[in-house]
Amino acid sequence: MDQPFAITPRDIEEAAGRIAGHVLRTPLVAAPRLSELVGAEVVVKHENMQATASFKERGAVNKLLRLTEDERRRGVIAMSAGNHAQAVAYHAKRFGIPATIVMPETTPLVKVENTRSQGARIVLHGETLYESADKAREIAVAEQLTLIHPYDDAAIMAGQGTVALEMLADAPDLDMLIIPVGGGGLMAGNAIAARAIRPTIELIGVEAELYPSFLNTMDRQNRPIGGPTLAEGIAVKTVGELTLPIIRGLVADIVPVSEELIERAVNAYASLHHTLAEGAGAAGLAAMLKEPARYAGRKVGLVLCGGNIDTRLLAGIMVREVEREGRIVSLQLTSDDRPGLLGKVASLLGREGANILEVSHSRRFLDVPAKGVSIEVMIETRGVEHSSAIEEALAQNGFSLAPSGRGYL
Repeated sequence: MDQPFAITPRDIEEAAGRIAGHVLRTPLVAAPRLSELVGAEVVVKHENMQATASFKERGAVNKLLRLTEDERRRGVIAMSAGNHAQAVAYHAKRFGIPATIVMPETTPLVKVENTRSQGARIVLHGETLYESADKAREIAVAEQLTLIHPYDDAAIMAGQGTVALEMLADAPDLDMLIIPVGGGGLMAGNAIAARAIRPTIELIGVEAELYPSFLNTMDRQNRPIGGPTLAEGIAVKTVGELTLPIIRGLVADIVPVSEELIERAVNAYASLHHTLAEGAGAAGLAAMLKEPARYAGRKVGLVLCGGNIDTRLLAGIMVREVEREGRIVSLQLTSDDRPGLLGKVASLLGREGANILEVSHSRRFLDVPAKGVSIEVMIETRGVEHSSAIEEALAQNGFSLAPSGRGYL
């Protein structure tokens, strides 16, 4: 580590002492069901258990506690649409420091109100975080406020690096760390810390496929950047000037992950590990789902860096995963209309082990014979093979699938 990086291992050790008692020393938890899913020994660092459900508190506290008395009196300003905003606002209120947060005008109201409830002054400006950042700098100069950058700041990076200190204290035999990458503050801080403690450890960064900012910068490509992503916490278009040299020098690879993989990872955390992960927080697991052979047999540390996910969104993700597995199926059946028909269908489906979720029974459509009936039934099954067996049983009992056939919902 003879390169002139913005922070040193000593900076991170000092940050750990400074933030102790102000942020939670989160548990590193074995994840046997995730391990079985990906074929590696997986342990998870639960940063979703922080007061604002994100690792961002570590850097925010370290930065706030390093302010001079004059800086504390004048106050701080940050630009963020999410976790950084809440972390700065929450701890600034604890320390009695006036805080202003500049957020894009498109920020969901719930995030605006959550940040305002921490006592921060909210300024809504611009369509994107880039425009908010310009406004934050303008206000900082005009009002002599200290700008707290979400990632491109040495104190922020040092605070985030305390995650790896704790992980390697609890599991010194880790082979790999997989860490989500947005602007790079979390990855940079933890790269410095981890390589100082365990020089042979392999470090993997993960970006959302729609926001390959570090990939573009590091291999001089021009992949498109932008679009709606579940991992909005790492949806960053510009990499940090301070974070880039560290990541370029110490990180083995940057892995892009698709929206489908991020969804699958969020669902796996909820259904297999019984914890909440936002899209960015699940990105590390998404990388393992993408290339399980790469991690097979190794002991891998995942940083679940945030758990701020809307419950309705989570419910939708879990239903979509059931759809991918073919466990909810819609069948459109046609048959002669006769008394007791619905009962026969229900009994047959029950015998085959299907759970009926919804039934629609119609005689009035023109594509149904005058003496016929159309039945649309939504069922829950054990998967594709079970669904096929149910279809075969229906056919053997005189039912026909309509031309629209079967659909997975």
